[in-house]
Amino acid sequence: MGELVVGIDIGTTKVCTIVGEVREDDTYIVGLGIEPAKGMRKGMVTDVNALTASISSSVHKAERSSGYEIGRAFVSVSAKHVESMNSQGMTAIGGNRSVKMSDIVQAMEAARAVAVPHGREVLHVIPRRYNLDDQNGVRNPVGMHGYKLEVEAHLITAASASLENLEKCVEAAGVYVDRFILNPLASGDVVLTNTERESGVMVIDIGGGTTDLAIFIEGTVWHTAVVGIGGYHVTNDVAHVMNLPYELAEAAKLEFGHADPRTVNPLEVFPVQPFGEEHISQVKRSDLVEIINARVVELFELVLQEVKRSGYDGLLPAGVVLTGGASLLPGMKAIANRVMQMPARVAQPESISGMADPLRNPAYSTSVGLLRLGLIMDVEDERRDKLRGKERNRSVPSLNVTEPITNGLGKVLGGLFRRFTPNMTDDDT
Repeated sequence: MGELVVGIDIGTTKVCTIVGEVREDDTYIVGLGIEPAKGMRKGMVTDVNALTASISSSVHKAERSSGYEIGRAFVSVSAKHVESMNSQGMTAIGGNRSVKMSDIVQAMEAARAVAVPHGREVLHVIPRRYNLDDQNGVRNPVGMHGYKLEVEAHLITAASASLENLEKCVEAAGVYVDRFILNPLASGDVVLTNTERESGVMVIDIGGGTTDLAIFIEGTVWHTAVVGIGGYHVTNDVAHVMNLPYELAEAAKLEFGHADPRTVNPLEVFPVQPFGEEHISQVKRSDLVEIINARVVELFELVLQEVKRSGYDGLLPAGVVLTGGASLLPGMKAIANRVMQMPARVAQPESISGMADPLRNPAYSTSVGLLRLGLIMDVEDERRDKLRGKERNRSVPSLNVTEPITNGLGKVLGGLFRRFTPNMTDDDT
């Protein structure tokens, strides 16, 4: 058996806890707990007690279905307080020798050592490409000869107070936060193909309270951002314009909603009972769709603005991959294609087995991606800390598992690890 890992995806609408075994070809799901989220809005904690209760219920369901006691987990994060920037780091290659993994670690540490504003902390530092002396765009400098190694890195930061509030809720539910992982990185790991990552693609994870995006070029992350609009805002517009309770507006959106007005019969109607009316009214479906379309168009226009701001809008031949619960709304693909003038597809988690049927849905892309990507990042940190002569804190058990971790885990993750940093052999240290 490989290593069992746990992911907790905490969103505006749901909390999903997954226990899974990360294997070479897939992720085998052994436990699952899904609970409506309370106490969250736009990725921010609004009620500690309510959110703690939601997380605790989700975790207990996963424990019962898996048979394991959960002690720690990788936890998703997404909110407008998340920001990104690019940085560079440099190190000298001493003596007449080739580049070692320890040199890359030093360059990455230099890239990380940027001035972060007070009240913010670094979530992720992801290498984009390397420069060795006068040679630019090196993908893997290990084993190459040179005198100066530079790394171009992508840094993702978040508001410390917001992370502390989220961590407080998770730990109050009895679970230690192993690390926070930004949503589109996790979802991108399970919905993108290697060809898309290499060619240039953007994953757009449309959740309940926010829309998260990540641009992948040359196999790695070049840009990330969070847009403060999601499925909640579409439903809220419907509720406001049609004078409906939020629950009825959500039901109308799910049953009759569509993002593309051109596909709807203008004569089609459906029944609703607005506030203040004693009798049921007949409403044109086209009116509902117009409300939805306006917000969806705004969403993709904001995403397009962010892409243009990044400067990478001309480097995405593979287009956009839509995922997240709100991407299930009919017509989303067509509007994304029309507004952004790029190829578009809707994707769900792939290469999963075991208790996987409920998770074959775009709404659970982040949930599934947390397991594999979290383990990749753990391997990365362990290798880095080994080179720096440090030991990682593993005093908190991940699961109450009696089977030992197999030595073959490195083989399983070797190819995955190369997405973030060059592979390392014992001779490279």
